Amino acid sequence: MKSISSYLAVFNSRKMVAILLLGFASGLPSVLGEDAFRAWLTKTGFDLKTIGWLSLVGLPYALKFLWLPLIDRFRLPWLGRRRGLILATQIGLTIAILGLASQMGVIVGLDAAGRNTALQSIAITAVAIAFLSATQDLAIAAMGTDLLGKLEVGAGASVALWGYRVALLLTGWIAFVLADWIGWAAVYSAMAGCLGIGIVGTFLAPNAKVNLAPKSLTAALLEPVRDFFRRLGTRKAILVAIFIVVFRLGDGMVAKMAVPFLGDRGLGFSDTDIGNIHQGIGSIATLVGTLAGGSLLSKLGINRSLWIFGGLQAMSNWAYYFLALTSKHLSVMVLAINIENFCSGLALAGLVGYLMSLCDPEFSATQFALLSSLMAIGRDLIAGPAAGEIATQFGVGTSGAGLVYWGGFFLGTIIIAIPGMVMLLFIAPWNTKSFGNLIV
Repeated sequence: MKSISSYLAVFNSRKMVAILLLGFASGLPSVLGEDAFRAWLTKTGFDLKTIGWLSLVGLPYALKFLWLPLIDRFRLPWLGRRRGLILATQIGLTIAILGLASQMGVIVGLDAAGRNTALQSIAITAVAIAFLSATQDLAIAAMGTDLLGKLEVGAGASVALWGYRVALLLTGWIAFVLADWIGWAAVYSAMAGCLGIGIVGTFLAPNAKVNLAPKSLTAALLEPVRDFFRRLGTRKAILVAIFIVVFRLGDGMVAKMAVPFLGDRGLGFSDTDIGNIHQGIGSIATLVGTLAGGSLLSKLGINRSLWIFGGLQAMSNWAYYFLALTSKHLSVMVLAINIENFCSGLALAGLVGYLMSLCDPEFSATQFALLSSLMAIGRDLIAGPAAGEIATQFGVGTSGAGLVYWGGFFLGTIIIAIPGMVMLLFIAPWNTKSFGNLIV
């Protein structure tokens, strides 16, 4: 009984409350540049090619490893080493999101030329939001590492995850429902106000009782890269990097076009329906899939998990294909979204487990950040623009185009998933029990 009480006591602290609120602050801006942003672009009448290319506004998330060493080296003159930077990013995020909301409200009444000019400004603001958000994520993660003792790490991680997930539900579910009532500009303004929760967490958080000397750029970034290439060899390391980028590419393309397809560019569901089902129930399905994948990973092994989960991920795109053929049918929409999101969660768990197996314990934080950035490059740099271009080539969203064109697009995403599966023959052979060892 004493051990249980001691475990629960870990959660009962000002530190854990701060981590919960900062987890919320970390999750809040992410969806504002993803599905919510695409929903607004769809409602405003932008074409799918534009929507696809504007996925690049999330590129700072993929490139945040470039300024990872600066988080240890840079210190603002208030609130201590970590909290000062976190507060600065939160204030910047609040201003940037309010600015984006203002621009959204103005663009509706402009002509075509004015809309294009305004869209450039909106894109720049969205990139600034992503940059500030990615920097906040790095600073919060660094502070958590400084603050949490060995017995607190598990509790701190779970508390931060809960805060992050609550923020995702707020921006990905409730925001969609509110958008039908008050419009997306007002929703973004409200979300900017919600960042005040994170600011409270920043002031609640104690300063870490450590004063580590900043690492050099070589020690912080270059040495982990050298170690990775040294252990795998140049040829193997490059092949692994390509695999990480392409493994979830087909799934990422579906994710980038899901909201336009479900909304005004396809089936015509309302933002409320999309929020309740795609953002709400779908997010729960992804979480369940991730948890299921994590539990199965240890039983199946990483290699076989990648084969099984990757295959299910690719085949789950058939659900969207059949949804396109059945037209606007709410029950089929619920089924398709749950199947695709659950399988996506499985594949994510398998890939994250694989990335962890590739990391050397001495450089695990930096190497995992670098490898996860490759995932983000596939998702943000490639999947979004490619999805918009391919959907346009299929004739999706053009005048008189039927839902069968969307069906062709989703069949195309299944084909795009094949190269990642083929690479498993070299990356993770079925009968090999190696964890992260490449066979060529």
